[in-house]
Amino acid sequence: MSTPKTTMAGPVYLTLPAGDPDPVAGCRQCLGIAVTRANARSVGDHSKVTDANVVLRTHLREDHGAE
Repeated sequence: MSTPKTTMAGPVYLTLPAGDPDPVAGCRQCLGIAVTRANARSVGDHSKVTDANVVLRTHLREDHGAE
């Protein structure tokens, strides 16, 4: 019977998370999402901050053609 390997194959390299997306100037929907994000951050609701970033990135891609 052989001894099972109990170590990882190699190190895991992580990157920093992407920064917050910037709203488009003059877009009311972008502004609303950014305000929601700021309010969530002010009360420490980081899950809601992440949700707002996902919504804003989707909006930027679909309505403003951002990548």
